[in-house]
Amino acid sequence: MLQAAGCDVPGRLVAWLLPFRPTFTTRTWQHVLVLVMGAILVPGRRTVASALRATGLSQLPQFTNYHRVLNRNRWSGRRLSRTLFGLLVSAFFPGEEPIVIGVDDTIERRWGARIKQRGIYRDPVRSSRGHFVKASGLRWLSLMLLPKIPWAGRCWALPFLTVLAPSQRYWEKHKGRPAGA
Repeated sequence: MLQAAGCDVPGRLVAWLLPFRPTFTTRTWQHVLVLVMGAILVPGRRTVASALRATGLSQLPQFTNYHRVLNRNRWSGRRLSRTLFGLLVSAFFPGEEPIVIGVDDTIERRWGARIKQRGIYRDPVRSSRGHFVKASGLRWLSLMLLPKIPWAGRCWALPFLTVLAPSQRYWEKHKGRPAGA
């Protein structure tokens, strides 16, 4: 057991997450360990509040520090993605076989004045070759590793990176500036 931010985190979980450690500062790392443990333990929706409830830290006076892990603290999602990709490749493609990567896009239907990157896209689920259906929302692109799992007898999609892909109209309006700039 490791004492992290007032909570005992099992050593096995810490060892499992250790490859991701260089991405975070020491203080943020302590909060990440608690949040991951809470996310594993909590049934239902995985929010920061429910993760803290599952770990017994819901009444902690510094609960906002855990929210800051996701909305203020500095860490790189791309670096985490690169680490995860390396771990998945070494686990599922140990030999010289080709690495297969799949790409999928999903439209998240969200509305509101603060959602600026929303666009209108072709809905792949409701459209066909002869029938075009439009949907409004946020477009997410997911990259996933597609290894053949021998004991499952099929190929699995293991996502390692998901990014927001704003509409062309958004990029033209913001002169190609990245989101948040």
